[in-house]
Amino acid sequence: MPYRHKIWIAALLVLAGVTHAQAEIQVGNKFPVLDASAYEGGTPPAITGLVTLVDFWASWCAPCKMSFPVYAKLHARFESRGLIILAVSADENQAAYNAFVKKEAPPFATVRDKTHQLVRQVKVPAMPTCYLLGRDGRVRFVHKGFHGAETEQELRQEIESLLAEPPPQP
Repeated sequence: MPYRHKIWIAALLVLAGVTHAQAEIQVGNKFPVLDASAYEGGTPPAITGLVTLVDFWASWCAPCKMSFPVYAKLHARFESRGLIILAVSADENQAAYNAFVKKEAPPFATVRDKTHQLVRQVKVPAMPTCYLLGRDGRVRFVHKGFHGAETEQELRQEIESLLAEPPPQP
């Protein structure tokens, strides 16, 4: 293959990767509407006007298992001030989802994205990934992976700062 063809192919591959990366929901983007009919195992809570943590997880994901107790603490600490936590499972197997939720018994809302509709819309890059939304529904912080106390501390600070902001004006 001539050298110039290799360059064109490499350039196309790079552009394809850039296009995909730009399609991920990023800080500043409006988060997709939560369509209740797309989920099993629960109903997504109303999030309009509230600070919201949307976590994408799966029962087979070890860091996801570590994150649930931390989210339970965040829920207990900030729910009364206007924080909503929604854990969205990407599990294909309903029984695996049910067993995980039964074992962890989270005090916050969990749903299973049975068709991966939301997972595809957001283009979730890794399990787990959480998106922290401001009261205006825009993504303010993204956490790829879960790194124990480090992630917990960052989330606490970010949630505090978002809860301190005035609600958006209609």
